[in-house]
Amino acid sequence: MSSRRRTVLARVGVGLAAVPFVFVAACAPGGTSTSGPTSKPSSEIATDPAKAGKVSLTVWDINTSGGANDAMIKLNDEFEKKYPNVKINRVSRTLNDTKTTLKLALSGDNPPDVVQANQGYPDMGAFVKAGLLTPLDQYDKVYKWDQKFPKQLLDLNKFSTDGKTWQSGSLYGVSQTGEIVGIFYNKKLLQQAGLEPPKTFAEFESDLPKIKAEGLLPIQFGTSDKSPAIHLFGVVQAATAGKQAVRDLVTSSGDATWSDPGTTQAAQKVKDWAAKGYLTAGANGLSGDGASSNFTKGQGVFRIDGTWRLAELEKAMGKNVGFMTPPPVKAGGQSVTEGGVGLAWSITSKSKNPDVAGAYLNFITNAHADDVLAQTGNVPAVAPKNYQPPAGTLSADVFSAWKSISENDGLTPYLDYATPTFYDTLTSNLQQLIGGKLPVKQFTGNLDADQDAFKTSK
Repeated sequence: MSSRRRTVLARVGVGLAAVPFVFVAACAPGGTSTSGPTSKPSSEIATDPAKAGKVSLTVWDINTSGGANDAMIKLNDEFEKKYPNVKINRVSRTLNDTKTTLKLALSGDNPPDVVQANQGYPDMGAFVKAGLLTPLDQYDKVYKWDQKFPKQLLDLNKFSTDGKTWQSGSLYGVSQTGEIVGIFYNKKLLQQAGLEPPKTFAEFESDLPKIKAEGLLPIQFGTSDKSPAIHLFGVVQAATAGKQAVRDLVTSSGDATWSDPGTTQAAQKVKDWAAKGYLTAGANGLSGDGASSNFTKGQGVFRIDGTWRLAELEKAMGKNVGFMTPPPVKAGGQSVTEGGVGLAWSITSKSKNPDVAGAYLNFITNAHADDVLAQTGNVPAVAPKNYQPPAGTLSADVFSAWKSISENDGLTPYLDYATPTFYDTLTSNLQQLIGGKLPVKQFTGNLDADQDAFKTSK
């Protein structure tokens, strides 16, 4: 799957308009470091891979299933047909596997040429600081990515070359997709429980015991691969704490703490949902992919997950699956949820063929690639001008939700962007919280301790 995984924000209508705000990481001011790899002048960049001779390009991605995998198979095949002298060696791993192996691979003697790097401090910032990624500013000038993508979107893939300042400095990647975390639902099972899609978050919560009373599983959920817990918690936290509080936490703005009432309430809700049997039993031992497979088999009325699941769920469930943004706190209000752009495609600093890699990045993010992504059940970061999903389909639900929530300033950042170590801290503590092994106060305190350490180090 392609996910997240991750950060914010683009307004999407028929095209992509300016976003209402930009997350700015809270860090010490200062100039850009001159250490690390540098881009060659744009005049020296070779843009035709056909003239590069025989080339083997190793590409690591996280698109392991569904439409994201289908899109990359098609795009890679098209690239090799256009440039038969180039062989793409694709390595596809889950996000969790990638997070544990990528830095070691980048530091080795034979690293990949192109990788998907998760934005924020834990991955992209660390790779930039270590000089493991190539700045793409000159490639940006050649391929005019700044004319396709709004500045705010490109800024999400920028860092100062010392890895300390996010969303400014040099460009280190481009993203293909937009994504949000929302609620998939089984239409037949929801009807069987005598319910309709909830219109408020309180109504959603009140539906959970009603569904359980009917002998059905309210929420299909698995998080052995860690990141799904972030998505579940992020959706609840956005409802209980509000978007500005979440944004302030992730960017270390002001006096926001993870022990504040809104986040504490979210932690208590998630803990209670697990204890009351509203989540899949043994969720810490079930993967996100496994949970999605269970959902397609009719196990669970709701499924809180990202729009990267679009293709696989639509293929398996047809018109029996719907999608909605998490309902607003108040009837008639605006929804708020986690979301942003997919992982950035980056060129490694040790690539022997950076110009071919640059051409590849341009190929998989151009207008044709947007069409391929849409046709294979993905949400391009920049919506294709002439694409309209068939009415009444999951695709139509997802595209409508992406448009609505981004246009209404309803996106919050993925929580693990907060510090270089926050992914591990948050996921391990969430697993303990869900497993009933950690009190809420200790949970929020552990998150505060991680962020306080990060602030002190800066």
